[in-house]
Amino acid sequence: MRFAWHVRQVTPFEAKANQVEILYLLVPLSVALVFVIAGVFWWASRSGQFDDLEGPAHRILMDDEKSPQRKTTTREQG
Repeated sequence: MRFAWHVRQVTPFEAKANQVEILYLLVPLSVALVFVIAGVFWWASRSGQFDDLEGPAHRILMDDEKSPQRKTTTREQG
């Protein structure tokens, strides 16, 4: 027994209607995404995330004057 898969021909009008229908989903999703991103940015700026942008970069480059002291064990002392 053979199965014949029939693909229905889509008219240009139906194809255009399908393309327009997806916009009803994508436009509200993109607007909601913009609001979420703006909210996260607003929260980050209000909580002080952008107060000191250069400080951490300079701290990496500065060496400590003191070298770390090595702990001696009781075996090394005796």
